[in-house]
Amino acid sequence: MAVYESLQLHITGDKFLIEPQNAGVSELLVIDRISQEISLEAPQSMVPGTDTFKQQIYGIFGVVRLTAGPYLIVITGREKVGEIDGHMIWRVTNTSMYSYQKTMLHLTEKQVMDNRTYQSMIELALKTESYYFSTTYDITHSLQRLQNTSPDFLSMSLHERADARFLWNSHLMKELTQQPELGRYSLPILLGFITVNSCNINNKPFDYILISRRCIYRAGTRFYVRGIDTEGQVANYVETEQIVQYQGQKCSLVQTRGSIPVFWKQRPNLKYKPKIAIDSASHHEVFQRHIEDQVYYYGEQVAVNLINSSGSEGQLERALSQSITRLQHERLRYEYFDFHHECRKMRWDRLNILIDRLSEDIKRFGYYMVDSDGVVSMYQKGVFRTNCIDCLDRTNVVQGLIAKVVLQQQLGRLGIIETGQKTDDIPTFKTMYNNIWADNADCISKQYAGTGALKTDFTRLGKRTTMGLMMDGWNSLIRYFKNNFSDGFRQDSIDLILGNYIVEENEGVVHATPLQKQRDWKFYAIPVIFVIALAMCTISILMPDEDMTEQFVYVLFWGSASIISMVTMYIYGAVFIDNPKLVHTR
Repeated sequence: MAVYESLQLHITGDKFLIEPQNAGVSELLVIDRISQEISLEAPQSMVPGTDTFKQQIYGIFGVVRLTAGPYLIVITGREKVGEIDGHMIWRVTNTSMYSYQKTMLHLTEKQVMDNRTYQSMIELALKTESYYFSTTYDITHSLQRLQNTSPDFLSMSLHERADARFLWNSHLMKELTQQPELGRYSLPILLGFITVNSCNINNKPFDYILISRRCIYRAGTRFYVRGIDTEGQVANYVETEQIVQYQGQKCSLVQTRGSIPVFWKQRPNLKYKPKIAIDSASHHEVFQRHIEDQVYYYGEQVAVNLINSSGSEGQLERALSQSITRLQHERLRYEYFDFHHECRKMRWDRLNILIDRLSEDIKRFGYYMVDSDGVVSMYQKGVFRTNCIDCLDRTNVVQGLIAKVVLQQQLGRLGIIETGQKTDDIPTFKTMYNNIWADNADCISKQYAGTGALKTDFTRLGKRTTMGLMMDGWNSLIRYFKNNFSDGFRQDSIDLILGNYIVEENEGVVHATPLQKQRDWKFYAIPVIFVIALAMCTISILMPDEDMTEQFVYVLFWGSASIISMVTMYIYGAVFIDNPKLVHTR
């Protein structure tokens, strides 16, 4: 069941009226702003007045409840990405929030402040650039999963049949999805990356499509969400699908990435690389649950681990290796490759060593292929689950290389390239392919770490460059500041939009609010100490140095003041680390 593609929003004093613009449709979705009831009505029974505010919208993102009450979130801007199997894919470019309440007079002053903070969190989450939707196609499922479905499944509404792992507005849409008759207003939203590109090789036009689907479970930011939870869900879990469309035929390859599936943390503490803490609790049960889930969804698994063998990363590698050895799962194979050690001194050509070691698995897993008549000629039998410490930079490089090997096979099978011809020998396609995977890396990295990916010069150009190293340094610096001083608020915004934290009715009056944080004496004392130390530095610089005794005093005074200043700044920075306020247990 398709979702209405274009809608007209009418806002009156007591109702939201949402009118489909589809020809032949005569109904209105009515949301009562006072009773909060949602129903379908005949358009004749609800004629908007002349003072009604009107707006063109392209879908309902959902309803979120804050301190002031419910807010309706609608999509007001979209951009065409392309077509998959003849279905239009759109990217959300703008949204609007409308409160059910006309005023804030029912709130206390503190509640008004809290409501503004919560509203800012939702607005920050909505500003994420990479929300996607389709009103006629299920973008949450891979081509192979869509093939393995029943007619009853295909008759369901898009939101009802969507893969819950990748449904980013599932919490926000609860009030609509509780009523099956509202299925055509319930729009599934995906967060990740989608690109559709028209290509031509040997005068044979085809589409190259890349889709990355970010999981809603254990979602969050780089240092606040790591490892696995008690349900077997891991941080930064993303499913990436490569699709080729040619003359009605389609080929698909699916890969996954996800944080190392053991209990571990790495909380920000002003250090560039905070210490990794591995939980002493047993990982066996949750690790087993995670692997069984992956086998259920995808079949055989090759866990490709790219982290360092030394330091704290080495401890994680040993913990993962021990978990895999203990599990002894017949459909799981472990492939360890110390990326930084193997490719040291810019020897990126040594990545071929890893690809050679995976070559038999690549052949055995195959890929999904269906002809123009809907007859499946090949199924994908397993996936590569790749990780590094963040599942970003090193992971994306390796996933792009695996996808390129399989793409060569797919283009050959479709008859697009000739025997012996390689995609790397076609400059225009090579450049396009590299840029697509680099754009995918940047997008996934921004969602988790706050900046574009590192090492994308290799992905774009096939080699490391001086400019690429400089950009990596700049992105690393931006990551440092964001991870320490702004990711707590961003984590809260993710938890709020996903329903991991729900604002209670009368919060701030009957119920305490986590936003009202009490400041201790350090918050006020440390700035005073810093000002005194800064004054000491200034005085010492202006002091005359007529003799050695005064010069010694000057050096001692200046040095002491400088040390106090630096220590004070560091402590104050630690006080201001932006920790999440809404959800504390991870």
